[in-house]
Amino acid sequence: MNQLEAVKSGFLLCIAVCLFIFAFIYVRNTLPKEANEQKRSLELAQCGFYPDELCSALFEGKDAAPQIGHLCQQILRGQEMSTCIQTPCNCSTVHKRLHFITRPLSEEEGNFSLAYIITIHKELDMFIKLLRAIYMPQNIYCIHIDEKSPKDYKVAVQTLVNCFENVFITSKRETVVYAGFSRLQADINCMHDLIHSKTQWNYVINLCGQDFPIKTNKELLQYIKSKWNGKNITPGIVQPPQMKYRTHISYNEYAHAGKYYVYPTKKVKSEPPRNLTIYFGSAYYVLTKKFVEFVLTDERAKDLLEWSRDTYSPDEHFWVTLNRLPDAPGATPDADWDGNVRAIKWSDQEGKSHNGCKGHYVRDICVYGLGDIKWIIESPHLFANKFESKTYPLVMECLERRYRLKVLQQAEVPLEEHWALQEHTYFDMKTNI
Repeated sequence: MNQLEAVKSGFLLCIAVCLFIFAFIYVRNTLPKEANEQKRSLELAQCGFYPDELCSALFEGKDAAPQIGHLCQQILRGQEMSTCIQTPCNCSTVHKRLHFITRPLSEEEGNFSLAYIITIHKELDMFIKLLRAIYMPQNIYCIHIDEKSPKDYKVAVQTLVNCFENVFITSKRETVVYAGFSRLQADINCMHDLIHSKTQWNYVINLCGQDFPIKTNKELLQYIKSKWNGKNITPGIVQPPQMKYRTHISYNEYAHAGKYYVYPTKKVKSEPPRNLTIYFGSAYYVLTKKFVEFVLTDERAKDLLEWSRDTYSPDEHFWVTLNRLPDAPGATPDADWDGNVRAIKWSDQEGKSHNGCKGHYVRDICVYGLGDIKWIIESPHLFANKFESKTYPLVMECLERRYRLKVLQQAEVPLEEHWALQEHTYFDMKTNI
């Protein structure tokens, strides 16, 4: 073949390829809506119309399961739970369509009320999944919505909350800055509201919108009663040298023009008030009501709160420091990292406490992927962090199904039909409206 013929053949091949691409795009874009829906249904069927087998394989840690799940997750990603949050619906319909449990599941649970503080700022779908998992009518729930959250998000959350007498938005909201005092203040605001509520709750637990429970409500209260019995759970130790930078110098919050962060200053802080020994620990806790009253009224607690305003991530020293005071209600002065409050895969713990993050890390914390599911369900902790339902929808699909099944199996009362999650949570979005 001479050079001219080669060029001619190449030119014709180029035209043919271009025509093929044009035809493909044209057919795809003009494909009737019904055909698109049929195509999608076929894709979902190929993933397994009932994902129970795939979830079971993930729970067992089978090697091929994450790869298969990843293909299905590409199809599911971007879909949101259909609800009547954005459209007019009466509250009875909301309760049923979102599968909320509407009666205490045992006498023991009915006589032991928990209070929850939930701080949220995004992902309505994830918040609904979290709330319906932990919701029990005998409990009480204070929701703190970040002041900088979008208006439509706030409206949607308020619409949902309005359907429950025992769920409310905190009376004072903060513009929350990561690692700033505002995060601690958000919890304090909810505590003020909870103390004045009519519900006689026993313990308060704080959560964020990217948490999900591992233990059921019954398992949780049995754990509290058997291992703590009137004591607070605040895992932590005396502040180690490498963490002293957090309280040695002053930090300020920056919240302006869409940017939010904490930055250090050159100002050296004064010594802790009242000669308090500063501890370092988890920002997550399980606290008695009497301890909460102590936090809000004791002069030492008030002084520590004021001193903590310009520290870095004060919620990681505030609760644990006060709970180590021998005369604080429910105090645990000799506790260490005791208390399985939160399962977290920290990046610096790879090869030590876990086998690596199968999703991705955000601020050194693993956002769980499909390969993390087995580790989560085998964890002794009460809750796990952190989840992104939009990024890894099948993770939430599997965990939510397993969790609700366990809750209903433990129930000691007749079950109502709507308590069970429908067979198709993501797989049949239209019939879930």
